[in-house]
Amino acid sequence: MLRLIMTETAYFLDQIVVGPLQVNCYLFGCTATGEVIVVDPGDEAERIRGAVAECRARVTAIVLTHGHYDHLGAVKEIKETYSCQIMIHEAEAQTLVDPQENLSIFSGDSIICPAADRLLKEGDTITVGKLSLEVLHVPGHSPGSICLKYENLLIAGDLLFLTSIGRTDLPGGSFPKLEESIQTKIYTLPDDTLIFPGHGDKTTVGFEKRHNQFVRASC
Repeated sequence: MLRLIMTETAYFLDQIVVGPLQVNCYLFGCTATGEVIVVDPGDEAERIRGAVAECRARVTAIVLTHGHYDHLGAVKEIKETYSCQIMIHEAEAQTLVDPQENLSIFSGDSIICPAADRLLKEGDTITVGKLSLEVLHVPGHSPGSICLKYENLLIAGDLLFLTSIGRTDLPGGSFPKLEESIQTKIYTLPDDTLIFPGHGDKTTVGFEKRHNQFVRASC
């Protein structure tokens, strides 16, 4: 488990890799209040609860970067444990309650989650204790994919990976939209911005602008 504690900016970030597709579930919390959000609880609810207990945190929300089944498999259990809000982009609300929309029906499973408590859109803010994260709408991997930005930290979902990008061949995917999202919303951020993706290792905006072979930085 990766743990990043930034006392100067009063936040902490834990990464728990869960499920057969190795999804990065993140706990983003405010050190001053102990409030935390769970981002993409894809599986292994017990491990996620253990990480929350270790942080001695209070879960206020589940935030989903998108509605594919590998990112929401433990939503129901986490919601039941903490009685917290579920947040997802407005374009993906149906994925929570429809196994065909979240693609779980094609994996031999049938995942149904509680409906969203809050539907997100571009420019919204999510409050965690004394901190606020900005919602960036970044379609391409899916119509309602989002990133969460706090200062020089970005939780990116399946938009952009270390020297790679999210799939665009799934229903609702679009490479032109994904490319535009990366070039206009991500590559315009400072080069030292840390990117925490939905799968794999962290990276930075500057590194991806120089080395990502799938989406080049526009001149």
